[in-house]
Amino acid sequence: MTSRNQQLFERSQRYIPGGVNSPVRAFKSVGGTPVFFRRGEGAHVWDADGKRYIDYVGSWGPLILGHAHPDVVRAVQTAAQDGLTFGAPTQAELELAELLCALVPSMEQVRLVSSGTEATMSAIRLARGYTGRSRIVKFEGCYHGHDDALLVKAGSGALTFGHPSSAGVPEATTSGTVVLDYNDLAGVRCAFDRFGDEIAAVIVEPVAGNMNLVMPTSDFLPTLRELCTLHGSVLILDEVMTGFRVGLTCAQGRYGIRPDITTLGKVIGGGMPMAAFGGRRDIMQCLAPLGPVYQAGTLSGNPVAVAAGLATLKLVQAPGFYDKLAARTLQLVEGLATAAARHGTAFCAQSLGGMFGLYFRSDLPTSYAEIMECDRDAFNRFFHAMLQEGVYFAPSAYEAGFVSSTHGEAEIDGTLAAAERVFSELGQKVTQERGSAQP
Repeated sequence: MTSRNQQLFERSQRYIPGGVNSPVRAFKSVGGTPVFFRRGEGAHVWDADGKRYIDYVGSWGPLILGHAHPDVVRAVQTAAQDGLTFGAPTQAELELAELLCALVPSMEQVRLVSSGTEATMSAIRLARGYTGRSRIVKFEGCYHGHDDALLVKAGSGALTFGHPSSAGVPEATTSGTVVLDYNDLAGVRCAFDRFGDEIAAVIVEPVAGNMNLVMPTSDFLPTLRELCTLHGSVLILDEVMTGFRVGLTCAQGRYGIRPDITTLGKVIGGGMPMAAFGGRRDIMQCLAPLGPVYQAGTLSGNPVAVAAGLATLKLVQAPGFYDKLAARTLQLVEGLATAAARHGTAFCAQSLGGMFGLYFRSDLPTSYAEIMECDRDAFNRFFHAMLQEGVYFAPSAYEAGFVSSTHGEAEIDGTLAAAERVFSELGQKVTQERGSAQP
């Protein structure tokens, strides 16, 4: 009998390219039929067939309070009753801007937008307008949305110019983008030695989450700050994913780095389309209507999304919120690593706040190249086996995972019990395959 998920996917492919509205949802990386969800509550989601899963995707990060938190839902309902959108200023968007500036010390002014891509695109344009320069630096494996200038891949060598990584992006658009290796300080210094007076901005995920979770080395972010200051370049921390996910002062607070511009998204919308970019007052005042850098959006500061964001940010300020979240996430990754080791699987894991990374390799990765050395086939087998067990991880070996405040002992214990069974089965299969390969 064909499952409801399969039926929906077959229908979707007739009307939606690939059957999905964002590529990773298609399960191309892991194979199989994508799961169509119909309901979420707390740490759980239910698919179209009615099967329940423990969810570690959380809509790719925003749902730090879990699905359908009653306070957030109530705030959205109240706001919607007063009107879905005005295309004009509201008091609520002012209150959100004030709160963001109070919580993120580097933000003196902020502008609300509707997506992370819009935030990073606008931040790049603003940096170029402020400095009068055109060249930007980004890092291999860091994703900053689907803006043309940022859809680039590295060429050969330590210092490379970006080449389009998507059809439809002209070479000329990415010719001003220099692509370096994450955590490679020699490459960063080389870039500034060569192009220092041409670099408008360096944009970086302070903790990479779009090539799986990769932590910065102790001197990586401080060196970026030092070199940007020295050469008059704008340092942009892309905290669309890490903002309010790894701590109340975001990644920049944890690492003691003060960027010139910060981009935020995901958590600040509480599950609704919401993002922001903000930073130094002198830079932000280059934006229209005050300055010559144009940026606009019909739904910017949408009152329903703002209501969800305000409700979410109020709740994460509760004493001990992030300590509990980090402890629960650490419990998950340590338990998974222990189960894998017990059954002889090359595996490691780490976490920061409510983010985590799972790697099918022996050592924690520090770069995109090391991430690419992970055993993707092993991850795919693990993913599907855990899915059968009712545990939903990101359907890609190259994505970070997320824990919410509603993941309790029952969810973590259930996940680890399932992982114990899965790693045992995977270990037995590997042993059998090795035995059959002997002459």
